[in-house]
Amino acid sequence: MELTSLIPQFGGLIWTLIAFVIALSVIVAIHEYGHYIIGKWSGIFPEVFSLGFGPVLFSRVDKFGTKWQFAALPFGGYVKFRGDSNASGGVDEDTMDALTAEERRSTMNGAPLWARTATVAAGPLFNFALSIIIFTSVFMFRGVVAEPLTVGELRTLPAQQELQSGDVIVQVEGKAPPAFDDPVAYEAFMKALPQQPQLNFIVERAGQEVAVEGPYVYPPIATQIAPRSAAGDAGMQAGDVILSIDGQEIFAFDQLKQRVEGSEGATLALEVWRNGEILPIDLTPKRVDEPQPDNTFKTFYRIGIVGGIAFEPATETPGFGEAFMSGTGQVWAIMQGSISGLWHMATGSISTCNLSGPIGIAETSGDMASQGTASFIWFIAVLSTAVGLLNLFPVPVLDGGHLVFYAYEAVSGRPPSPRALQVLMSIGLTLILGLMVFALTNDLFCP
Repeated sequence: MELTSLIPQFGGLIWTLIAFVIALSVIVAIHEYGHYIIGKWSGIFPEVFSLGFGPVLFSRVDKFGTKWQFAALPFGGYVKFRGDSNASGGVDEDTMDALTAEERRSTMNGAPLWARTATVAAGPLFNFALSIIIFTSVFMFRGVVAEPLTVGELRTLPAQQELQSGDVIVQVEGKAPPAFDDPVAYEAFMKALPQQPQLNFIVERAGQEVAVEGPYVYPPIATQIAPRSAAGDAGMQAGDVILSIDGQEIFAFDQLKQRVEGSEGATLALEVWRNGEILPIDLTPKRVDEPQPDNTFKTFYRIGIVGGIAFEPATETPGFGEAFMSGTGQVWAIMQGSISGLWHMATGSISTCNLSGPIGIAETSGDMASQGTASFIWFIAVLSTAVGLLNLFPVPVLDGGHLVFYAYEAVSGRPPSPRALQVLMSIGLTLILGLMVFALTNDLFCP
């Protein structure tokens, strides 16, 4: 049994906080380790590596003289290098004045520009590396859909199911299924199928073609529940099959999609089949701004369930290169979507309620943890990408702001003046605090 299965689907505050702290601690540890190890390799001495802030709960000093510690407030971390005035950086003038020229080289402020740049950039880059490693591993472990389309495990459905595990799908209603990774052809194939609860399949079974009946290829089944969604709030679970909406029977996921999108936010009365039991569930679709292929956003009503075909397709393990490219593409897609979303919020094209704060992220952590270890690890990879991207924004106090200062130094031949740095850092801190307050307000007051 997975440990995460002990977490209630929509459990108490304590489990949500535990999931949030675990996710954040992993991401912060990787981020700060990037600063630490690249700084060390660059000749900059790391005096303290801390997970958390505030009173120190546990610490030890390694053989190189670096102090490793856990602090009481587990909502961040830092690496303090020799010559830094505090955990946020800055220059400790008294310490710097007492150092020899050789010792100053081992400080952040006395190191050459290339070493400082590499050390600062390493934090976000390590976040991206963590995400790519996780996504690549998931793609290799989960595999890709085998071709030709083959039945893997059968889903538990209320409809008649004559398909068997291992069946190779030759035809559905006289039409051969296209490659599973061709979304355009697959969508056309689905639209060409007759809208009826049962379909005629031709399958290859034990070397022979056999005619069988099976459910509609894309039934209204919830294979996954999105965090902080209407379905999640109403208590729906993965594996639920929706039988009717407001008394009207449905058998296709597209029927569910049309009814939800056309609801205009009105409450829907569902009949849900769960392991042989029929349950009444009322839920209210939520407005969601979704990215489009042309990098714009469009508003829909959604209940937050992920669908799937009537059976789990058989899979095959991809090569490392293919999985790595897919993992890298996933990170790039998250970055593109995040930047596009922020731009559209700034220009007023979509609601600013799309920006979540710490409460929203914590709730999502708890929801993903409750859905299993794999979902939680995937969420950590997504959040790690977001944290890495945020830290690259050219805002003073963030890594991106420091990189801008270093770029100025590379062009002008001298760093910004201490006075300018102080003013810019104050502005940057104000911006970050303002953004945090705004995001927290969204968590408390957005629907």
